[in-house]
Parts: sequence; C-alpha cells; structure tokens
Amino acid sequence: MDDGGWKEIEVGFQVFASDGGEEFGAVRDVRPDGRPEILVNVENGGDFPIPLGAVQAVHYGKVVVDLHRVPQSVRRAFEHAHDRERPGL
Repeated sequence: MDDGGWKEIEVGFQVFASDGGEEFGAVRDVRPDGRPEILVNVENGGDFPIPLGAVQAVHYGKVVVDLHRVPQSVRRAFEHAHDRERPGL
C-alpha cells in the first residue's frame, strides 16, 4: 500500500488477516497522536496498535493486514479472537 493509503481507513472498518480471511477486529482510531499506526480492537483481546506498514489493502470498509508484520502480541490475540464463539449461535 502506498504511504497515503491510510487516509482511506476509517474508524469502524473491520480488520482481516491476509492469510486467513476471517475478521478479527475493528479499527478504533487512525494515526492516534500522529503515530504511523491504527488502533484495532481485537475480539476477546482488547486494543492493539498495528503499524501502517502492515496494512496490505483497504477496500469496502475492510482493512487487510499482514500478520507477519505486526507485533507478536497482535498475532497471539488474533489466534484467540474467536475463542468465545459458540458454533450454531
């Protein structure tokens, strides 16, 4: 993504992993305090900063991130984002 692509990101956009296709969170803030990151609320995990350099694409209210370019804490949270979901509900 080019450097200006972050301007397309809006609070509330869903966040997806590039290698999974499953939504795991939502954007809570874009460039908080001017930092080059988005703040993402990961389901069952809380808020995590994700560097703008990890954003691969932005389209149709979705942000696709490369999990190989995010902190380990985000990857761990992603792995457990859907732990509380019950099949069939």
